[in-house]
Amino acid sequence: MTSAHNRKKQPELVRRLLLDCAAKLAIEGGFSAVTVQAVADGAGVTKGGLFHHFPSKQALIDAVVQDLMVQIDAEIDQAMDQDKQDYGCFTRAYIELTFTDRHYGIGSPHVGKAQALMVDREFNRMWSVWLTGRLRRHAETDADPMLEIVRLAADGAWMTRVICDDHEIFQDVEALRRRLVGLTRRP
Repeated sequence: MTSAHNRKKQPELVRRLLLDCAAKLAIEGGFSAVTVQAVADGAGVTKGGLFHHFPSKQALIDAVVQDLMVQIDAEIDQAMDQDKQDYGCFTRAYIELTFTDRHYGIGSPHVGKAQALMVDREFNRMWSVWLTGRLRRHAETDADPMLEIVRLAADGAWMTRVICDDHEIFQDVEALRRRLVGLTRRP
């Protein structure tokens, strides 16, 4: 058996493990479930090891949210890279992300648990900064008011799914997704 003193240090792996553990706890029980002890135990490190990577619980939570946004950015960028039409490409990618089952999309088993994220003021601030930045960055292709309406409709569909316990709230989610994507194409 290798002791902690003899084990090769892998700070990036430990950091990733801490982030993944904290994210899992947040998904399962909201940010209140993300305690220093629970994350350290789940990651198999000491509290001191956790604090080596994150100086506070809030720094850890901020890093979890930031990590989620980096993942979302990567997925949106990938979808935009595959899009053949410039007009509305960010909005189409946003719709696809909103309707997929990864992260907190409409089909995700975690979407209902996203309520915990919605009441966190810091998460809301970070999401707002992220979205505003993306909209500015893609203003040339996605500033049309119709595209804003489509993004808001996608957000509304997502919010309805978060709020309602009935997982069959939409008669045909795929038809709704196709219709919204269709509205992002120039007539």
